[in-house]
Amino acid sequence: MRIAPLFSLGLLALATPAIAQPTFTAEAVNAADIGTLLSTPARAPGWTPASLRQIAPDPAKVRLQILLDRAGTSPGVIDGYDGDNVRKAIFAFETMRGLPADGQLDDDVLGALETGDQVIGTYEVTADDIAAIVPSIPSDYAEMAQLEFLGYTSVSEALGERFHMAEKLLVALNPGSGFAPGDTVVVAAYGPDLEGEVARIEADKSLRQVRAYDAEDRLIAAYPATIGSEDNPSPTGTHIVEAVAPMPNYTYNPKINFQQGDNTSVLTIPPGPNGPVGSMWIDLSEPTYGIHGTPEPAKIDKTGSHGCIRLTNWDANELAAMVTPGVPVVFLD
Repeated sequence: MRIAPLFSLGLLALATPAIAQPTFTAEAVNAADIGTLLSTPARAPGWTPASLRQIAPDPAKVRLQILLDRAGTSPGVIDGYDGDNVRKAIFAFETMRGLPADGQLDDDVLGALETGDQVIGTYEVTADDIAAIVPSIPSDYAEMAQLEFLGYTSVSEALGERFHMAEKLLVALNPGSGFAPGDTVVVAAYGPDLEGEVARIEADKSLRQVRAYDAEDRLIAAYPATIGSEDNPSPTGTHIVEAVAPMPNYTYNPKINFQQGDNTSVLTIPPGPNGPVGSMWIDLSEPTYGIHGTPEPAKIDKTGSHGCIRLTNWDANELAAMVTPGVPVVFLD
């Protein structure tokens, strides 16, 4: 099944700073009515991309993102804002449920998606959470190569990824929290990871989405993705999953891939969620290419990759648990 590119996916309303924003608390998210998003105009007057940094997350949009994540159509980072990744998740949800697929939130989508359940839960910070934190990580690969593990540098970063949230959203929902052992914090209750057996994967370059199908050719999962770039295009045609490697090392070879900074020598970058390929590597039969995680989940589908398929760490981990060697990966232009 070929999903057409979304050439006209508009954003939900993004209010200007002068417009009052909903009260942003865990209770507000749990009680939010995503039906209020049905009648919003495409964009508020005076909206610009810079406006997004000046407004608070919307409780209804947080709820919408969590419900989409639970349904198996990932919106990427749950952050309380609308955008292309939300549109693509709705499009995949419509396809999954046999609804007319246009990427727009409507009454049919609302009826199929809304469960009425709470979408914000709680988590108690543990001593192990603190112990796992590492010092700051350099951006230079030669300096990275001197370290043992590229882990999270703060508890809020670690919990943000664990619960599929932007770190800023987690902090906003927990004002004043120091994320110390014993602290109870509120987090996105995104639900358990999907389970199943993936028989085929599509990497859609134009839609910038990875879709997973079962043996009956049913869409069972969809993820926003960065798939190559103009300078470093991804492969074409069909390739095969050859191996799955959690927490992989990364071999940096400027003669094969790209040159980072002044580094001209081959380097072995240690594993970790903040490494160049994140916490998961799904190796493909095309040499040097794979499906992998990222240390910067908010940039999925916002910046290019060096030819590979880049997902958030949590989406890459979920997909990896459902694939085995031999699964075909079809690149669609």
